[in-house]
This record gives sequence, structure tokens and C-alpha cells, in this order.
Amino acid sequence: MLRQSDFPPPPAARAKPFTHPDGRPDPWAWLRDPGYPEVTDPEILGYLTAENAYVESVLGGTDDPRRALLTELKSRVIEDERTPPEWDHGVWLWGRYQPGQQYAQTCLAGSLEEAKANRGTVIFDQNLRAEGKPYYALRGLELSPDRRFLAVLEDTDGSERLVLRVRDLANDSFLPIEIGDCTYGLEWSADSSRIFYVKQDAQQRPRWVYAHTLGSDPATDTLIYHEADPTFYLGIERSPSGRYLFIVVAQKTCSEQWILSLEGAGTQPRCLNPRRANHEYSAFDRNGEWLILTNDTHPNFRVVRAAFDRLDEADWQEVIPPSDMVFIEGISGTAHFWYVTERTDEARKRVRIITAGQDSDAGAQEVTFPDAAYALWVLPGYDWQRRTLRLRYETLARPKTYFDYHVGSKRLDIVQQTEIPGGHNPDDYIVERLWAPTPDGERVPLSVVRRRDVALDGTAPTLLYGYGSYGASMDAAFSTNRLSLLSRGFVYALAHIRGGEERGRRWYEDGKFLKKKNTFTDFIAAGEHLIAQGYSQKGRIGCMGGSAGGMLMGAVLNLRPDLWGASVAQVPFVDVLSTMLDDSLPLTAFEYEEWGNPNDPAYYAYMQSYSPYDQVAAQAYPPILITAGLSDPRVTYWEPAKWAAKLRATKTDDSVLLLRTEMSAGHGGASGRYKALEEIAETYAFLFKALGIAG
Repeated sequence: MLRQSDFPPPPAARAKPFTHPDGRPDPWAWLRDPGYPEVTDPEILGYLTAENAYVESVLGGTDDPRRALLTELKSRVIEDERTPPEWDHGVWLWGRYQPGQQYAQTCLAGSLEEAKANRGTVIFDQNLRAEGKPYYALRGLELSPDRRFLAVLEDTDGSERLVLRVRDLANDSFLPIEIGDCTYGLEWSADSSRIFYVKQDAQQRPRWVYAHTLGSDPATDTLIYHEADPTFYLGIERSPSGRYLFIVVAQKTCSEQWILSLEGAGTQPRCLNPRRANHEYSAFDRNGEWLILTNDTHPNFRVVRAAFDRLDEADWQEVIPPSDMVFIEGISGTAHFWYVTERTDEARKRVRIITAGQDSDAGAQEVTFPDAAYALWVLPGYDWQRRTLRLRYETLARPKTYFDYHVGSKRLDIVQQTEIPGGHNPDDYIVERLWAPTPDGERVPLSVVRRRDVALDGTAPTLLYGYGSYGASMDAAFSTNRLSLLSRGFVYALAHIRGGEERGRRWYEDGKFLKKKNTFTDFIAAGEHLIAQGYSQKGRIGCMGGSAGGMLMGAVLNLRPDLWGASVAQVPFVDVLSTMLDDSLPLTAFEYEEWGNPNDPAYYAYMQSYSPYDQVAAQAYPPILITAGLSDPRVTYWEPAKWAAKLRATKTDDSVLLLRTEMSAGHGGASGRYKALEEIAETYAFLFKALGIAG
């Protein structure tokens, strides 16, 4: 165990009297710089720097395991990793790393044969763009249909305030275009003359869709759409057919879709179905009709079709009926088939394909895999005429494999398999699906992996990971980094708790608003089940989560601190009440549909009863590692900083508490594939020391 008494005293953030308008005292509110997003206050920066130095004093020294761990993690990096080539407007694109490089290159070839042989032209090199910058992230890249230009969205500080730039591939230079305050989303018109992009307001809420005409002054860009309601999220995407720009406006309980022809400059967007409370839908055009995914009659959604110019709901014809046991997650298609991605009540994801001419999903082709727990993604691509479906598949023990499913012959072909440097045999591991009973009679699915020689005698160190918010499903994906845990006898478990959609929409609805505490008790039930089944024991389980999963960490630490041997809370959303009462912050307005609005007394009382920062108690906590990003717009740096300060001042134990703030990064941590490994090495070093793992 990491005992505080074995190390020098930690930094102590001064308590300064402050009371929120709702009457809550908050002695560490001063850690929020009033000039945010600029952070210049010397006392704040001094405190964060002192905390970072304290991490070094605890984890550093002669027995610092981070250097050896970093070497170990790097040894599994595929130095020349690349993605399978994808067709895009008559050419083939793929991404690749070169040995020793932090960032990827984007390559183009005129034929599939050249692309497969990794011969082609580098059309964008992130390494060159990142030179001299402490942080770099490419947030969007789109090739123009005439293959002359490349539009990119760049982030150079982790703040997600993106800049749009355009590269002229013919002249190997950037055009004099630099449009700031952009957010995610980038598409071209069919004639390659215009770029569609999304601008965000001062609170970083996406509000406007613009079209920029090449050669014009960005100040004269055409406004395509303005979203007046700050509680709605705004995004753009190209339709699968390539004919339309989809403008998607959504809350968590309501959505609206607009379409704009990419083939004509004078057209205006039109709404497919006006928004109304508690109605979510998405649609795509296919061969003269619309296929629409809608929850109009059931929370698990159904699929309907409509004639292209007859979109009234009275004219909708049901194609796939809704089901209590199957949640339809998404739909898309090509000119020759369409498909649905679904999640069953048994927390399994599947893909079903409906071919041309079928009037329903009867006889749909289902792509199946035998593993107990896995991750599966459909990679739709840009080729509207393709007759194959590209899939990516992996498990907790099996690295990613790319497949092409041939719809006509029902054949699944391997396109590319991942080979781990140094060797890795998936058969050396056991992947299982467990079900943890909860106090209210539910069953929480767990995806679990361990080495075959790890005995179920309760002695194994365990890492339990969870998220459980926004309907985000945590799939059982592979990680080369996780092998450093498994090789040391760890059991790794992923808890599919309520708040996600692994078991359908009801699973999400039962973990939000005034049912949020189900997320926390589900995670505790998962930990207790691992103990009951002999996988681990109290004090041998590390728990980890990030962002809303960091809030989960704060809640379960308050509720059951005795259960955990260590906790890692990455960029944790822990000051729930203060954030949700401040609608000047970027995400607060959007978040009302997830947590509720605390201006309502019922929601206020419920949030206060679980908000990790507000519920810190004078009790013993296990060792805790907290991480933050100074430029993070999603979970502002002061939330983890305040939480760390309050925990230090309140807890009664002798356990180490560490706060690591990345001073040049945002929500996702450090950029660059090797730099990111330094953070993982530090996390593992902390866990090993806290749980008493040698080596």
C-alpha cells in the first residue's frame, strides 16, 4: 500500500472562505481562474505544479518503475502500423505510422494494389504539423471529390477550439485560409468548390453551419444553419449516398435532421421531421426512398421506410418492428444492401444485413462471432456501389482484425490482422461474460479476461473499469497496453453498468436523471461479484474510470471505500452541482438532458446526494490517482483540483493521494502515441505500488 507517512508531506491548497449562491461553502473555489479559458493566476499554477512535483516524489526515486514500464509498453508498439486502404472518390486512402514517429501520415494511391503495398503519396503528415508544439491533434480530414484539396481541422492545445485549414495537393502548400472557433464536422460540396463546417460560440457550443467557397474571404462565408437552442448539439455528416449533407441537431431525448444537396449551390436545407419532445430519429436516402430509425412507438427503436417526397409520419411503413429484447443502435447502407447494428438484452452486439428487394428483415443475414465478449464496429466507407461490408472485430484477448463481409456469397474474408511485436497468443487467455446480481434484482454484465494460469482463489489483483453515462456502451476491446497487467497476474474486468446502452435503451434510462445512483450501485455489485466468484478480494481491486467514469470513481469511493485497493480517476467530473448550476460552462446546457436541471429542487437534492465533491466524508479512502488537463473544455481542470484538495483536508487515512495535471493537454490527455504511453506507464506504476505488485 502507498502510505502517506512514507513520503514527504503533500501540497496543501489553502482554504479560502467562499459561499455559492445556493449557500454551499466551497473553500477551494478559488482554484478556478476567473480568466478561464486562460489560466494565468500564479497561485493556481503554483499549486498545480507543486502537485505534479509531488507525483514525482512518490513514484520517482531509485525504485521508479515508470521507465521500465514505458520501455515495456513501447516494445509492443507496431512501429509501422497502418490501416487497411479505403476507397475515396476514385483513389485509395490509408493511415500509417513510420518507426519512431509520434503521429500518423495520411497516404493516397491510385490503385488498391499500390495501397496494399504501402506505395503512394503522403498527402498529410501530422508529425510535420506537430513540430515545435507541446500538443497536436488532427480532429478532421476530408479529401475533396476532385482530389485536389485536403481540408483539415487542427487542435494545438487540447481545448477543442479547432482551426480549419486547406491544403492544395497539386502545389503541396496550404491555402491562405484559417478559420478559427470551429468544432467537429467537415464536408465538401460535390464540385469541390465549397467546404461545410461548424462554428462554436464563446461557450464552445456548436451553433452554426457555414459554407466556405474556395478563393473567397472567410468573412463572407454563407450561413447554412443556425441552432438557436443552446441545449441542442449540432453536427454535420455526408449521407451514405454522397448526395446530401446531413445536419443533425439533437439532445439526449430529441433529435431533428436537415438535409442539403451537395450537388447545387443555391439550395437551402430542409427539415425531414420537425423536432418534438421525446422523439429521436435518423434517416438516410437509398434508391428513391428514406429509411428511418425512430423511437416513435418504442424506446428500443424501429425502422420504417418512406417515399422520398412523402415524409409525413402517416405515410411511414414499418420494416423492422420494435422489440423489448433488441435495441436497434444504428442503420446505414449502400446501393445494394442496408444493415442495422443492434444490441440484445444479453449485452451482445450484432450486425444484420438486408439485401435489395427485401420488404422486411425476415431472412436478414446476420454476422456472428463465437467469443463470449467482444467489440464489433462497421466501417461504412465512401463507396456507395460496394457490395461488401467492412468490419473491425476484437476481444479482450484478441487484437483487432479487419474483415470484409461479401453480401452476395455470405462470405467473411480477413482483410488485415494485427500482429503484436514480441508475439501474443490469444489462446493463452480466458475471456468470460459474468453477470453480477444487484440489490434491486437486475443483472450487470461483466466482460472479464485473465491469463489461463491465474487461479480463482481470491488472490489475483484486479482492475475493474466502468463508465455508465450518456448511453455510451463500453465494448470489450483489445489493448496491447493491458498485457502489462495480464502478464503480472491481473484480472481485468469491464462492468457494463446502467447508464450505458449495452442492454438496450432501458439500461440507459435506468442510469440517468433521478436513477443515476443505479450506475454506482451496479459498479459496486460488479466488484462484490468478482470477490464472491473467487477472482479477487477486498483491497486487491483497483477501480478506474474517466470523465463521467471519473464521477463514478468519486461516487463509489464515497459509498464503499473499503472495497477498493486503489482508484484511478481520469479527468473526473466530480463537482456536479457547481458545474450544473453554471450554464456559462461549455457543456452545462447540453447536460440537463443527462443529469437533470438542478434549478429544479428535486434534481438539486438528488445531485447533491451523490455529487462526489459534495459527498467527500471524514473516512478512510484507498490510494487515489487523479488526472486533469489544463485546457480541458469538457471537465475543467479545477474540478479534479478542488476534489483532490478537499479529499486531502477531509479524509482520515494514511493513503497517498496524487493529482497529475497535464499543463499542455485537454480531455484526452497527452497527444502523440509515445507521449500517451507515458501517462499509461504512470497509471500502471501507481496501481502496482498501491496493490503491492512487484516488477
